[in-house]
Amino acid sequence: MDTTELLSSIDSEIARLQEARALLAGRDGHVRRGGKPGKKRTLSAEARARIAAAQRKRWAAQKKAAKAA
Repeated sequence: MDTTELLSSIDSEIARLQEARALLAGRDGHVRRGGKPGKKRTLSAEARARIAAAQRKRWAAQKKAAKAA
């Protein structure tokens, strides 16, 4: 296979991949993901308290291991 044929093959493959990407990405080229953009998730007070308690428990275990060492 000479250089011209190789470059032609590469160009056709690039064009095919660009078409496939355009179809997958949509019309404007951007992939749309679920959910509303910019919307933040909020945690309930109970959930925040459980997370904080779990973190304090991890810190206590780490502190205890450091004292033992």
